[in-house]
Amino acid sequence: MAITRLAPVGIGRADEGGLHMIVREIITTCSNPHVARAAVSSIGGDFARRFTRDAADRNLSSGLLASRLVRHFAKLADDSDWESVGEATRGADMPILSGLRCILERGLELADAHKRRGEGWRPREAFFSCGEAWRNCA
Repeated sequence: MAITRLAPVGIGRADEGGLHMIVREIITTCSNPHVARAAVSSIGGDFARRFTRDAADRNLSSGLLASRLVRHFAKLADDSDWESVGEATRGADMPILSGLRCILERGLELADAHKRRGEGWRPREAFFSCGEAWRNCA
């Protein structure tokens, strides 16, 4: 199960306080597309607008893209990625949203790098797409 991979290097040490619990909470709750969509909306601002637009460009909802990025992060993040999440949550007013934003930004960076170089990892594309057909529904 991916949950055992949630505490690499510094995340689970006693001197890190509740960071392990925060990271576990982000991964377990935001792996659900409905929760992830609500969390992206809660982050709000330019980030949420940009993220929703990036998801639409992939023919995905913001929640589906976010949940896929979170699950990919849990499986594929390296130690520096995990430490970045720890830094983002440490001392934040809303540590779960701060950590989620860090995870999503890193996931988008990796997906964009894949697109540019044709390597790395990226979230799966939608299985099917109806393109612009939905615009004809009245």
